[in-house]
Amino acid sequence: MSKILHLLLLIKVTVLEFFLISVSASTTPPQSPASQPSLSPIYTSMASFSPGIQMGRGQEHKLDTHKKLLIALIITSSSLGLIILSCLCFWVYRSKQSPKNTKNSDAERGISLSKKGLVQSFDYKTLEKATGGFKDGNIVGRGGFGCVYKASLDSNTLAAVKKIENVTQEAKREFQNEVNLLSKIHHPNIISLLGYGNDISSSFIVYELMQNGSLDEQLHGPSRGSALTWHTRMKIALDTARGIEYIHERCRPPIIHRDLKSSNILLDSSFNAKISDFGLAVTVGAHGKNNIKLSGTLGYVAPEYLLDGKLTDKSDVYAFGVVLLELLLGRRPVEKLSSVQYQSLVTWAMPQLTDRSKLPKIVDPVIKDTMDHKHLYQVAAVAVLCVQPEPSYRPLITDVLHSLVPLVPVELGGTLRLTSSSS
Repeated sequence: MSKILHLLLLIKVTVLEFFLISVSASTTPPQSPASQPSLSPIYTSMASFSPGIQMGRGQEHKLDTHKKLLIALIITSSSLGLIILSCLCFWVYRSKQSPKNTKNSDAERGISLSKKGLVQSFDYKTLEKATGGFKDGNIVGRGGFGCVYKASLDSNTLAAVKKIENVTQEAKREFQNEVNLLSKIHHPNIISLLGYGNDISSSFIVYELMQNGSLDEQLHGPSRGSALTWHTRMKIALDTARGIEYIHERCRPPIIHRDLKSSNILLDSSFNAKISDFGLAVTVGAHGKNNIKLSGTLGYVAPEYLLDGKLTDKSDVYAFGVVLLELLLGRRPVEKLSSVQYQSLVTWAMPQLTDRSKLPKIVDPVIKDTMDHKHLYQVAAVAVLCVQPEPSYRPLITDVLHSLVPLVPVELGGTLRLTSSSS
């Protein structure tokens, strides 16, 4: 603002200097005819301002003209100053508003992954103290590269700390990939990253704590799904679909999770589902058959990716279909029949899912006869479409989401209005 005022002052001073020069020139005594035979019209008009000189009617007319010129110049300079001031103020206003507009635009279309997120860094001693020295009693999960520990941070915030043993370059690469992605994406159905840490032999990722563990533990653990009612299972399916839709449709560039499974779907105290473990995730355009290693979990990997290395967003849709079958049937994605023989859940279930007389008989016994059969057939139809061998036959996750919303009660995030007789 001081620069603007200085500019305006400079304009006014320049105008005043011009007229002071004019006035000072007009007060110079007239020279004799001998020394100056003739006066230029400009000098004559300026001389008319000198005292003691009698002005005729012609000179008075010239003086009035000069006064008008002076007023016009002053008005012009002031107007010019106001225009410059307005332009500068408008420029300052736009420069202050542009970051906000960028944020709003990102919120509407999804976050741009080119932006760097701000993540807290934890030192080893802090995490060691928070987990009780990484004692076995605080283990809440196990992964391919280490364990997950329950932790209490200094602010009394409960958290989960994944300890990754840096034994391979692959482990380091997955750690970096997960931190980079989770620091930039934020959604109610995607796990929140609280921070990370590094040590000589280990790396650490700090998440929000999910009190009810993973969907895998709830379905296939000691409780065998007893805490999961039909409507709770549909809510978990809907939450998961919303998380996938966010990374597929809202992020720029889109993200393919590549390892969606029941053990990577975590549940909070109210059974809200959040997708976790983005170590294997890739952004669309950054992968190809020759530059990405085939990864995933047996039973969830789409056929085209397993056989041909073809990875698309439909690969995540296939994995979601398998999770939906787990929720529906209470079975694992791959079951061991003998020491050398395994059976895929998809292969076993497909012939029965499309038979209305057989479907109610293969539903998880925990939820059997607790749902409207019409809804059961609808969910089975969605699952069948998701696990189609040909990826082009599978729906987009957005279509899956729209199919599930009417099956979930309003109080659980859907649009279904329950009656007193509804289960």
